[in-house]
Amino acid sequence: MKKIIFFIIFFSLYIHPQAFSDTNIKYLSLKNNKVNVRMAPSKTSPIKWVYEKKNFPVAIVDEYYNWRKVKDFENDYGWVHISQLSRKRSVLFIEDETLVFKKPTIFSQPLYKLQKQNIGLIEKCSLDWCRIKNTDFKGWVKRKGLWGLNKDEIIK
Repeated sequence: MKKIIFFIIFFSLYIHPQAFSDTNIKYLSLKNNKVNVRMAPSKTSPIKWVYEKKNFPVAIVDEYYNWRKVKDFENDYGWVHISQLSRKRSVLFIEDETLVFKKPTIFSQPLYKLQKQNIGLIEKCSLDWCRIKNTDFKGWVKRKGLWGLNKDEIIK
């Protein structure tokens, strides 16, 4: 029995190596303020929920013709038509009271204090800092409180 369980676990890890790793996930953002997320890759498939935030970041976990299976920061999955996705890179603030600085150092002037669920477009990222902007703010943020980036991803 133990051998069977071991085989099942080993086989499932072999089939889905990224099930426990987010090192090379492709991130995109939502193109519109209203995007339907469906149960299956079809316009006739029932809608699971509707995203209502333009530029909301999503991870692409699967593809089927013109459909992409997306995952959000809460690990919810669903299918979105590719026409509703943008290549603009964005991040979601996942920590309360994230400080936005004028320069990429904690000794720089803090410009804003943001709450969870804010979205920012990425201008550039180093291993520790990202320059983020949206209609309300622009500045540098520590990476650790952001969702929508691979672990060691640098964006120039």
